[in-house]
Amino acid sequence: QVLLVESGGGAVQAGVSLRLSCAASGRTLSYYRMAWFRQAPGKEREFVAAINRSGGSTYYTDSAKGRFTISRDNAKNTVYLQMNGLKPEDTAVYYCAADVNSGITYDPLRYEYWGQGTQVTVSS
Repeated sequence: QVLLVESGGGAVQAGVSLRLSCAASGRTLSYYRMAWFRQAPGKEREFVAAINRSGGSTYYTDSAKGRFTISRDNAKNTVYLQMNGLKPEDTAVYYCAADVNSGITYDPLRYEYWGQGTQVTVSS
């Protein structure tokens, strides 16, 4: 079992960058494929980015491509989401998620463990 805690969110102006972190405790993070999801008010939770166990493969939703980068440091038991060029439509609660299986997936139903989320608010 793994416990996930996100941090790094905040209220920012459009165009700036934020780096979200997801720290894991319990079982070592290298056992898990990881992903970031987000949920805006009144909307369903949506996939943002995913990374496999080793960090060698990543996958992004179209709106994140070229602006966001997911990475992981298994030695630090932490996954990151670097977000550049933030837009008001990026406003949401961002969640990290973990799943013990190999490979990579954008399906939230495949992820067993979730953090509590961190709020990102982008104003124009």
